[in-house]
Amino acid sequence: MILVAVIWIQAFTGTNFDFSAYSSELKEVLGISQMQLNYLAVASDMGKVFGWSSGLALMYFPLWTVLFMAASMGLVGYGIQWLVISNVISLPYILVFFLCLLAGCSICWFNTVCFVLCIKNFPANRALALSLTVSYNGVSAALYALAGGAFNASSSSIYLLLNSLVPLIVSIAALVPILRQPSVDPLSPEVVRSDSITFLLLNMLAVLTGVYLLIFGSNTSDASITARLLLGGAIFLLIFPLCVPGVVYARSWFHHTVHSSFQLSGSGFILVDDDDLELHKRLLSCEGSLSNLIGSMKDDEAYEYKLSSQKLRSQEDNTRCCEKIIEKDQLVMLGEEHPAQVLVGRLDFWLYYVAYVCGGTIGLVYSNNLGQIAQSLGHSSTTTLLLTLYSSFSFFGRLLSAAPDYVRAKFYFARTGWLTIALLPTPVAFFLLAAFGDSTAALRTGTALIGLSSGFIFAAAVSVTSELFGPNSVGVNHNILITNIPIGSLVYGVLAAVIYDGNAGVGLKLMFSDSVVCMGRDCYFLTFVLWGCLSLVGLVSSLLLFLRTKHAYDAFERNRGLVEPEKDSLSRSIIEQLD
Repeated sequence: MILVAVIWIQAFTGTNFDFSAYSSELKEVLGISQMQLNYLAVASDMGKVFGWSSGLALMYFPLWTVLFMAASMGLVGYGIQWLVISNVISLPYILVFFLCLLAGCSICWFNTVCFVLCIKNFPANRALALSLTVSYNGVSAALYALAGGAFNASSSSIYLLLNSLVPLIVSIAALVPILRQPSVDPLSPEVVRSDSITFLLLNMLAVLTGVYLLIFGSNTSDASITARLLLGGAIFLLIFPLCVPGVVYARSWFHHTVHSSFQLSGSGFILVDDDDLELHKRLLSCEGSLSNLIGSMKDDEAYEYKLSSQKLRSQEDNTRCCEKIIEKDQLVMLGEEHPAQVLVGRLDFWLYYVAYVCGGTIGLVYSNNLGQIAQSLGHSSTTTLLLTLYSSFSFFGRLLSAAPDYVRAKFYFARTGWLTIALLPTPVAFFLLAAFGDSTAALRTGTALIGLSSGFIFAAAVSVTSELFGPNSVGVNHNILITNIPIGSLVYGVLAAVIYDGNAGVGLKLMFSDSVVCMGRDCYFLTFVLWGCLSLVGLVSSLLLFLRTKHAYDAFERNRGLVEPEKDSLSRSIIEQLD
């Protein structure tokens, strides 16, 4: 019930992804330039800078209170914007800016509540729970596009009304399981492994939901009955996971058929195997001697990490300049804690930072400008379709971020390597848009590729941060990392706006109040070229990060294989003593 509640919250609170659906109308109503519109998008992304405030609130208020505080911020932020765009009230630009900032902050608060619920209630499978639930955040735009078509397809202002009300309604629906959270009892390793099958089933259902929204999410039918039936189908797919408890009774059958094929042995999200985590929880109530036994075992693991890493480093050829750059100040082992002051002094962090800001963040800025891009190319009627494409493929990208954990037993590859692969579609997409942007097929293909790439990066980022810079410091370190989002949003958005406004006097120019609409391919051609070049910088940075961390991942996987038989034997003996 808690997992489904988190899925609902994430699915309906990614409200920043549908900005492009109503941005053109907002620009017309406010009578602002493209540059000023960009600042509103930046304000929404700047909410992430204040994400730390949600953690502070959790120190003084219960979880359900923080949830409704987030819903209230969204209600005010989006609700008043809806009144403005509907010409019910008139506000100066600066107040609309702060409303966007408040709405963006609410998204961060919702995410914090979801992270806490997953970490608290799924200690042994938290990686799978987090990757699954975070994935649903990427499908929000497709859900809202379907809902907008069902209630009022002729007005884009409906998105702001839905953004303000739906998260509050979903928060009320999720209140019961949140208030009735059960105590988390220790689970045996066998139960933890069998639970992974449930997550596998839920991921399959998530793929089905994504395909459904991809096919029907951009429905533009004027028949409201048809649109509402399609929306009902999407809601059914979100409610269906409640049937999973019935599937649990078939766990034994799945264990012997499916589970043996996949051999899910836990995720690398927090660098602690399911057995490790279970032993740690059980030993908290055991004799001191047993605790010392586990402690010595973990010390041996750390020693083997360092020993194997030193062997790898001693075998490398230091004569080549490129190798010297790669080897300089390398990570000795995965999971080593990095306080903030140490983090900002590491080259690996800044390579990671550049890869993120030139990969995932640039994709987010593209989605913010999607409405104007479609309008300038003469495809305004397909804005909803493009928004659905980006949202659906972002959802698939987020789901794919969990693939390394599922295929780990058969094929192991460093997570930073997967990150590099995930960045490849972004430059391809931007250069495709620059070359054939006026083609409908190119526009749709580029949008899908950018959504797929950025979705993977958004979902994998927490795992990579945890592995490279320590699981205990991931909260602070990840918040430092995502400061790149408002910075990138501002820089890339201003770059696009300057080029857009500059070309408005060259191509066909339409006047709406004081705002200017640029029409033609030149409006975004140079922007696509520059964004493509910047995404290549991110790709190179990610490749360097992979080469610098590969030895640490290899050492971790090799030593995990060496100590796993000893851990299994030890865990059985300890559990027998506890029983």
